[in-house]
Amino acid sequence: MLRRIGDKWSPAIIRLLSERNHGFNELDRSIEGISRRMLTRTLRALEEEGFVSRTTYGPAPARVEYSLTELGRSLRDQLFTLGRWATAHTADLSAALRVDDPEGAAPDETTTELTPPSPQAEAGKRNPSGLPQ
Repeated sequence: MLRRIGDKWSPAIIRLLSERNHGFNELDRSIEGISRRMLTRTLRALEEEGFVSRTTYGPAPARVEYSLTELGRSLRDQLFTLGRWATAHTADLSAALRVDDPEGAAPDETTTELTPPSPQAEAGKRNPSGLPQ
């Protein structure tokens, strides 16, 4: 389970689904850099682990919608708490990385900041990338 929440894409998907339900294509357009195959694999894994629910509407062509389950919503809250902690300790974490890496490599800048949805996101106005700002 820790591998799932620590992967690159699950937190971004959970973040988007915390705002509202999304169809597959909406998620695909909202998460920059994810392949359709990786999105499918990550959604399946989140569904198998009970974090995400998948609902199919109508006959062919069927429309699929993803939402967070109660378990997913409880994980979302913990991810946001972890994100706030990481943001509050950015300087400490950067300093620790410099100590561990004498060549002074910069911290990984691909990490997604996990923060609760902004009031704008709550009102339905989203960042085009779908990721936290």
